[in-house]
Amino acid sequence: MPAEEDDRIRVLVVDDHEVVRRGLFSFLDGEPDLEVVADAGGGQEALDLLASLDGERRRPDVVVMDMKMEPMDGIEATRRIRALYDDVEVVALTSFGDDERVHAALKAGASGYLLKDSDADEVAVAVRAAHRGEVQLDPAVAARLIASLHAERVDEAGSPLTARELDVLRLIAAGEPNKRIAAALGIGERTVRSHVSSILAKLKLSSRTQAALWAARQGIAAESADDAPAPGAARP
Repeated sequence: MPAEEDDRIRVLVVDDHEVVRRGLFSFLDGEPDLEVVADAGGGQEALDLLASLDGERRRPDVVVMDMKMEPMDGIEATRRIRALYDDVEVVALTSFGDDERVHAALKAGASGYLLKDSDADEVAVAVRAAHRGEVQLDPAVAARLIASLHAERVDEAGSPLTARELDVLRLIAAGEPNKRIAAALGIGERTVRSHVSSILAKLKLSSRTQAALWAARQGIAAESADDAPAPGAARP
């Protein structure tokens, strides 16, 4: 059954290659739960469109963003979008899989990263995952990225996070959305969102993806929501 119009995930496609852009537009807009509200051929055009769509109350939920564009590349455009609209998620899409570009995209606030040779349905999956607040990385990208994280681990006892925030962080690292985190910990989704905001502020991060990677680097992880403390367990 097609999703109700108000329930569809609004998407903005940004790519300076018209063939790629039109292909993504056509495929994503054909998905029953997705609506491509606009497409842009560059970073500045994307920002201008976002301002216009925001004024029309049609702000996209997710931006699919090419990283290699001129004069404003996707990394700078992502940084500006996340600064202006912190509820808009960005899925980075590029033909370049180098670690430096991946790090830059995630540091700018991208919540997912896919290579352009990904299947179209993988892009749709990443859009849905980003909208749910889940981490979505191309497997090859994720493997290289985690292998490149050489910062020293910190003892959980020395972490700036509370025990409950560590519970939330473990589940973020496991790719769990807020609804599942709330159910696993026996708390409300609003409380989960508050914990996520606190985690990002304390760790000086700008996205859940960065938080998940920080957790992986520090060895802070849970296999799934089933590994979380039982609801009602004592936590600060």
